[in-house]
Amino acid sequence: MNLEGLTITKARRLIQAGELSPVQLVDAVQAAIERTDPAVGGYLSRDYERARALAEKTDVTLPLGGIPVAIKDVISVEGESCTCASQILQGYVAPYDATVITKLRAAGAIPFGRTNMDEFAMGSSTENSSLRITRNPRDPERIPGGSSGGSAAVVAADEALASLGSDTGGSIRQPAALCGCVGLKPSYGRVSRYGLVAFASSLDQIGPFTHTVEDAALVLQAIAGHDPLDSTSLDLPVPDYSAPLNDGVKGLKLGVPKEYFVEGMDPQVEARVRAAIEVYRGLGAEIVEVSLPHTKYAVADYYIIATAEASANLARFDGVRYGQRASAPRDLADHYGRTRGEGFGKEVKRRIILGTYVLSSGYYDAFYLRAQKVRTLIRRDFEEAFRKVDGLLSPTSPVAAFKIGERMADPLQMYLADIFTIAANLAGICGISVPCGDAEVDGKKLPVGLQIMAPAFEEARLLRIARAYETACSA
Repeated sequence: MNLEGLTITKARRLIQAGELSPVQLVDAVQAAIERTDPAVGGYLSRDYERARALAEKTDVTLPLGGIPVAIKDVISVEGESCTCASQILQGYVAPYDATVITKLRAAGAIPFGRTNMDEFAMGSSTENSSLRITRNPRDPERIPGGSSGGSAAVVAADEALASLGSDTGGSIRQPAALCGCVGLKPSYGRVSRYGLVAFASSLDQIGPFTHTVEDAALVLQAIAGHDPLDSTSLDLPVPDYSAPLNDGVKGLKLGVPKEYFVEGMDPQVEARVRAAIEVYRGLGAEIVEVSLPHTKYAVADYYIIATAEASANLARFDGVRYGQRASAPRDLADHYGRTRGEGFGKEVKRRIILGTYVLSSGYYDAFYLRAQKVRTLIRRDFEEAFRKVDGLLSPTSPVAAFKIGERMADPLQMYLADIFTIAANLAGICGISVPCGDAEVDGKKLPVGLQIMAPAFEEARLLRIARAYETACSA
């Protein structure tokens, strides 16, 4: 069986009609991985026998009954490795399921495979993985985006029907755009973070990669909701995300932030996104220009807050309780220094040092406290915009996928890859990237992503807006 063109929705119809069994679907995913992943490198590991055993006893009447879902290697699955693509966690096996995994199982889904990522989710290209290179399915010489590059690549390469990733500053939406699939970042607090290895606790959010917006709604339905194990999870009703999907956008006001069309942006990317905006106009939406004036501070603000939180969160990785540890240390200081020096990669060390610096005595007020104030201004920009419009339309990434190694020597250029996605995390709102055509680069057609943003906890509206474009373009 070929997975090309197979969505969750189609697979569910086949399963419920008795034309496809969950075991056959797991077998098909395994065959696709064996056939394609040696060239893509999206998976770090997979337990085929375990997935097949789960498929044999799955309840196909459940919402995701029999659907295999790949999992980013930063989310805990009981009995499976959780390395965060880092040497310091080699050999660590998760002793429990993250809440999203518990919820997926309850919906009948089958967690199958650990996907590659930038180490501890720190990166925009998946080149910071200490374990392997993941390549863009459209062009193996190019990056798949990051940090959830493996999760995006396996969906785009038809090695999975869906996957889970995490988004701290664009790590779902940006790789979805560069690989040509759908990537959804829920609002902060909509999906439990329990069992997600933290990078920046006030920014991280788990979300799905899928082939279609309809499928993204199904996965979000399964994983959303309050969790008493996560103090940042909000106790709010979870609407039926599929119900308004096909209501269209006629009568909605959609804003185009002028700050998101900047000098240096690939002209082909801008052209595809502006063409998508015109599709919305043709569907009956009113298009208006809006301003998010503090956008210019978003990248700098993010790299103060995120690195500060990373510095605190990664202090727990000391080689004492689990993971790699230095051999024959002279004393405790030598143990800590060598364990972390050997275990953490270059980018992780850079961010820990930056974070420790901005939190240090004498610099806390000048950097971290000021960054929190700027974050408030960014959030207020969105609040003001959403008083005027129902959603926002922008590019997801300023460029198409760049070549492997092209930006590794220039961290600032790498950080700017997330320039259009970071602000949504700082504000806690929801966002999605959907494919909106291709850019031709060096004779290769590379995907371009349209980013749609909506107010916090308005995922139903977000998905409705995204679905309208997707439907119009597939008609």
